[in-house]
Amino acid sequence: MALDSDKQPGLVQVYTGKGKGKTTAAFGQALRAYGHGFKVGIFLFLKDSASGEVKAVKDFLPGIDVRCFGRTVDWRKGFTFEDKELVLKGVQITKSVVEKGELDMLILDEICVAVELGFDEEKELLDIIKAKPAHMEIIITGRNAPK
Repeated sequence: MALDSDKQPGLVQVYTGKGKGKTTAAFGQALRAYGHGFKVGIFLFLKDSASGEVKAVKDFLPGIDVRCFGRTVDWRKGFTFEDKELVLKGVQITKSVVEKGELDMLILDEICVAVELGFDEEKELLDIIKAKPAHMEIIITGRNAPK
């Protein structure tokens, strides 16, 4: 995380792979950044606000901008057109937030899954990364991250 935007640019981090812990690791980064006075946003794709991490942030760290672009889904049963619409809305909002550059850290939780399912294009995700201001750190999570 860039402590001084003139000296060190914000990174792009990708947490991917099988198993649990990707979201929790990203939330840990958010906690650390928030504790140092950074402006943090956490955008969750294909999830709603039912996770323990989201509940804790909303209850104890109201200064973190948490937005959910999804609903509770049984991942084994699959997703619907409604899920795709929520993802597309989230991508448009993400583009706007990145363009404004007001955040120091932005977490895009499960965006890799949205790309894998075809709900968002890999090119759009890359465009978001390329458009990020130099000071902004972006953390991307989800299984099967595109190369």
